[in-house]
Formats: sequence, C-alpha cells, structure tokens
Amino acid sequence: MKPFFEILDTCTSTNTLMSARTDAPHGSVLAARAQSHGRGQRGNSWESEPGRNLTFSLMLRPAALPAARQFELSMVVSLAIADAIDALLPEGVRTTVKWPNDIYIGLGKVCGILIENRLCEARVDSSIVGAGINVNQRRFTSDAPNPVSVIHHNGGHETDLDSFLRDVTARITADWDAYSAAPSPEALSERYFARLLWTTGDHPFRDAEGRTFTSHITSVASDGTLTLANGRSFLFKEVSFIIP
Repeated sequence: MKPFFEILDTCTSTNTLMSARTDAPHGSVLAARAQSHGRGQRGNSWESEPGRNLTFSLMLRPAALPAARQFELSMVVSLAIADAIDALLPEGVRTTVKWPNDIYIGLGKVCGILIENRLCEARVDSSIVGAGINVNQRRFTSDAPNPVSVIHHNGGHETDLDSFLRDVTARITADWDAYSAAPSPEALSERYFARLLWTTGDHPFRDAEGRTFTSHITSVASDGTLTLANGRSFLFKEVSFIIP
C-alpha cells in the first residue's frame, strides 16, 4: 500500500484521526487547515488560526527501533523540522530545540511536536508524529506562552502552506529513513545537543516540586534524560524552562 497525503478542511485532531487508521503506511500524511481539538504535550491545546499554519500528523513505521531507543526518533524529527523551518528564514536567523522537542526562534515557540509511539513487545511498531507549526499567523489570542510565527522573522513574507507541508513531511521521512538505515546515536546526540536552547549561561528552571533555580544543560542521554550544570538530572515532565 502506498502512503497517502490528505489535507482536510477541518477536523478534531489529526493525531486522533491518524491513530484510528491502524493500517496507514509509512510516510502517510494527514493534515488539516483547521483543528477544533488540536493536542500538545501534557494535554495542552494548540492555538492555530485556520488556514494560516500547518497542523499535521505523519505516520512512521520504525520497524527496527527498540523501545528503549525511541528518543532517537524524537531527536531526528525535531532536527528535521528545525531544518525545514530554517529554510524559510533569512540568513542569521536560526531555530533552536527546547528539550525535548519544541522548536523555538529566539525565545518564541514556533512549533510544538507530539509523538505518540505504539509499542509491540520491545520494539516501536508505529509512531504518529503530530506537529503544529506557526507559519503565517500574525496575532495570537490564547494564553499560550511566547508563541511566534515564521512570518514574524522572514520580513513578513507569506509562505505557501501546501508546498511547505510537502517539504517538511518529506524531510522528516527521508531523515528518519536515512538514520534507520545507518544509525549513529552518538553523532545524532551531538547534532541534537548543538541545536539545544540554553546550553550555556544561567537560565531559570522549575522542578516538579515548584522550586526555581538557574543552570544550563550539559548533556542529554540517549533515553532523553536531561542533565544540568548543577548536577541534577530530569526525565520528561520533571523540570520546565521558565521562558521570560
């Protein structure tokens, strides 16, 4: 079965619809010009003005990926999306990755990613990569912190959404296929770390107990564990960045 590429006018959530299509081939794309219940990390909603941004889900079938190494897929995906957004930005403006996989321009969030893995025994059977990328939206009205769009950083030029959708989804699929054919976790981790937000200096964080402190990232382990300069290590949801 060939992968499909579908763009809906509206839906509840592309990740929800894609998860119901259990036979969706590797590389299939389901996008929506508007979502009524777009989902983000920690159950958050995702604000997106209809027809101004990208909201999509991409099906990946990482057949040979052990469950213990699923963060490698997250790193490949976040770097691929960051590279795709960079191609829309002027020279000197570059995205960063806020651990684990939000994409930022400066201190503004331009992309949220939600990866939902389905495991079969000790391996990843399928991965639904859901992403919302702020592209042409100029004004945000929700209480989401620090949203920003590509259009705020590219001189106000509108981007053709359908072309960008094909580019970014093809890039993710191609980058994952290339990595899975010749995996190099150490090199991938180095690329990922080089792209991270807050790897130098003193920056504010908050731990799960609500305590705030300043530090910077010194390493990210292969399972996604974050270690800071103060020696503390955190798993997902155990620490948050306090963005000014």
